This record gives sequence, structure tokens and C-alpha cells, in this order.
Amino acid sequence: MSDLYSRIYDVVRLIPAGRATSYGAIVRFVGSPRGSRMVGWAMNQCHAHKEYTPAHRVVNRLGMLSGKHHFPGENVMQELLESEGIVVIDDQIQNFDRVFWDPFKELGGITI
Repeated sequence: MSDLYSRIYDVVRLIPAGRATSYGAIVRFVGSPRGSRMVGWAMNQCHAHKEYTPAHRVVNRLGMLSGKHHFPGENVMQELLESEGIVVIDDQIQNFDRVFWDPFKELGGITI
């Protein structure tokens, strides 16, 4: 596993239940020059690792479940979010600004 993927997974594992973040917020925090797609690729690979990574909590900048097709089943990503109290309608997190978890604000000066 690459060092960048490790840093991405470390950040995603810190997202608390009932909160969600965006690919862009993660990439800005870890300082990746390749952009949000790299976070998406990392989320697609996280199931292959022993340590649990809550990839369902990572969505696009608008709160859309853009990675839902990478989960085993049509509505698994939505069901996981809803089990944590997040409301999803038409593949979009409702009140995304309220559940948005910004690693810069939440983690402050922590280096990952």
C-alpha cells in the first residue's frame, strides 16, 4: 500500500459515525497533488485491507453518493449512512453542511 493511501485511510478512519466528508476535503488535508480521484481510488481499494475504513462516509463535494456503485449492492452505501442517522434522498445527503466533517477543522494541527 502506498504512503498516500495510508494517509488517506488514516484520515477516513477518524470520521465519526453520523458525519461525512468529501474527496476534496481529504485530498487537501493529506496534500496530494493528484486530486480527488486518488481518494476515490483509495476508497475503492480499502475493502482489501484488514483494518476497517468507513468509505461510505466519503462523498463528492455536493454530498452525492458518487461512489455507491463500488459497494456490494445497489443501496449499501445509503443504508450504512442512514444507519448512522444521516438522511439520504435521491443519492444525496440532506443538510450536508450540517454533517460535513472537515479534517482541517476537526483535526487541527494533527499531521497524518
